[in-house]
Amino acid sequence: MTNLSAAAPSPYLPGPLPGPLSVPPPAHLAEPLAHHRLARIRGGHRWWRPVLGTLFVAAAYMVTVVLLYGLVDAVGAARGHRRGPDGTVEFGPVTSTAVDLTMLAVAIPIVLLAVRWIGRRPAGTVSSVTGGLRWRWLGLCVLAAVPILAATTGAMLLLPAEDEPSQQWAGWEVFGPALAMLVLLVPLQAAAEEYVFRGWLTQAVGAFLRSPWIAIAPQAVLFAAAHGWGTPWGFADLVVFGAVAGWLTVRTGGLEAAIGLHVVNNLLAFAAAASVVDGLASDDTAADAPWELVLLDLTGVALYAAAVLWLARRHRPARTAPAALAAVPAPPAPVPAGYAHAPVPGFPVPYGARPDAPGLPPGTPPAASPSDDSARSPR
Repeated sequence: MTNLSAAAPSPYLPGPLPGPLSVPPPAHLAEPLAHHRLARIRGGHRWWRPVLGTLFVAAAYMVTVVLLYGLVDAVGAARGHRRGPDGTVEFGPVTSTAVDLTMLAVAIPIVLLAVRWIGRRPAGTVSSVTGGLRWRWLGLCVLAAVPILAATTGAMLLLPAEDEPSQQWAGWEVFGPALAMLVLLVPLQAAAEEYVFRGWLTQAVGAFLRSPWIAIAPQAVLFAAAHGWGTPWGFADLVVFGAVAGWLTVRTGGLEAAIGLHVVNNLLAFAAAASVVDGLASDDTAADAPWELVLLDLTGVALYAAAVLWLARRHRPARTAPAALAAVPAPPAPVPAGYAHAPVPGFPVPYGARPDAPGLPPGTPPAASPSDDSARSPR
């Protein structure tokens, strides 16, 4: 076995090691991983995990929705609600919208279960490179989205409506309860779509391919298709929305920017619909948008993306998972003489330890921490 003498330089520590080192540290740490590559963050990754997980998410979601709709239908029939032409129980626009939003929101726990159970990695790695939602960063993104999307939504409302009857104010007795329901459920619905498309699907493709754009493109097309086939302009709007949301996710290291954009967009769109008589009863979605609305919508998306990039330069959210999280654990090396613990490159001293603790050379500074530099239609 090779002995490294005290005079031999080390690639892991500045200067020579104090004393012999019987087993050298690992040759290298794994590369830092961007958000779309986090399916590979653990050493137990296998090629079939993203494939099986995608099938599980699709099947589990369909089964859950069928069961929940069956339960809702039974409750509605038992309470005497009449059935519509399609055979489903009619609860009224507000309650029916609440049911539909809830059915979309149930995708969140399904995705988290797939990440943890099939992906064999922490569930929070689908949220961001830090292992969970960064609530402060999410709040900043929401604050950036509100004035921009409010302006573009207001411009949309000023456009002349063709072949549509004049719309009447629904009244506070209708709008108030509807708005309360929307504030409660729309964030869950919008976040669920982000967890499925910008979270799970992007990371499933990114498990095989390094390029973020190749990982972003499929989910953007599937996101548009999930909203139905309306006008070519509306479909293109949804594809661009999904691509920008995916790019912001990779660029900022998490789903927060995409969630902020999606939540504010949908809240404004649903609130505008709820403010007029039978507005929530409409079946129109962003897929049915004409080119005038699409132009205003994409202007708002572009301005929001620019605002998020400006905020990211100021607040510097982590863009990659630290290399040590992506590394396969190696057997611990023997402790060199004169050290209280084995030196680990790029990591500070453990909690509670001090540079001048017994066993460390007096005045030894802690190692530097890794940098973050790598570091209005409803949708």
